[in-house]
Amino acid sequence: MSSADRAHWERITEDLVTLKDTSEMMMDLAYSALLLNSSFLADEVMMLEEQMDELHISFQKRVLSRTEEETKPEDLLGIIRMGNVTERIADAASEIAEVVLRGDEPHRVLQMVIQDAEETVERAVVGENSLISGKTLKDAEIADETGMWVLVVRRGPLWIRPKPSTMLFPGDVIIASGYSEGEEDFKQLVSG
Repeated sequence: MSSADRAHWERITEDLVTLKDTSEMMMDLAYSALLLNSSFLADEVMMLEEQMDELHISFQKRVLSRTEEETKPEDLLGIIRMGNVTERIADAASEIAEVVLRGDEPHRVLQMVIQDAEETVERAVVGENSLISGKTLKDAEIADETGMWVLVVRRGPLWIRPKPSTMLFPGDVIIASGYSEGEEDFKQLVSG
């Protein structure tokens, strides 16, 4: 395999991981939107759906763009199908978010869960003077300091599934969930 072909397949692998991570992130946010009846989380899911559609088309084009002559068509179909699965998961997440955005009355069991939930979801923008600016999520210790767990980080048009090594920069939007007592601490820590 030539180095160009290797680079091509490495990029396809990266794209597939991005599709998988994005669809998982969407599902996490969609369920949180539903359980917390949060329209702002549902809006985030819908924005991610648009991005997911673009990522999926790009992925399919890349898979089909340049292949080795010895590549079997059924091998390409398998790779494309994996991408299609992530797209279906993303579509399901957006359908869940649409329930919240339509304002449909949740089932009475879900209403009881929502009423009894002590959890909340909040978003805050990392400020220039924030103590967490320039730190990794691990070093920022957001959960330890506030009781709020980071669900997602949005950096401009880029959505980041949080990892301990994720760096935080001014302007990043952090969406976190946790107990309502930690909301104000979370906002102050993140915004600075």
